[in-house]
Amino acid sequence: MEIEKWNNSWGELTESNMRERLIKEGFSVVRYTYQPGTVFEDHSHPVDKKDTVLTGTFRMRALGKEFILEAGDMLLVTAKTVHSAEVVGDEPVVSLDATKLV
Repeated sequence: MEIEKWNNSWGELTESNMRERLIKEGFSVVRYTYQPGTVFEDHSHPVDKKDTVLTGTFRMRALGKEFILEAGDMLLVTAKTVHSAEVVGDEPVVSLDATKLV
C-alpha cells in the first residue's frame, strides 16, 4: 500500500475533479465529513476501496504501516485488508469514499 498524491496534470484539486478521477477508475463515490476525534477501529470491506482526502488530515493504519493522508492524497485499501483510521488535529476531514464497482 502506498499513498497516491494528486497529480496536477489531472487539473486543480477540487471535489468535482477528484470525483471524476475516481469514477473513471471504476469507483462509486460518496462524500463524507468526519469531525475531529472520529476514530474507525480495525475493520475490513468485502471490496476494494480508495480513501481520499480533500481537506484535513487522516491517519490510517494497515499491514503494520501508518499512512498520513492530507489534501489530495488517496490510499487504495484492497478487499479484506484490515485497517483503521482516525482524524488527526482540529480540522474536519472531507473525504471522498470510493468503492470499487464489481
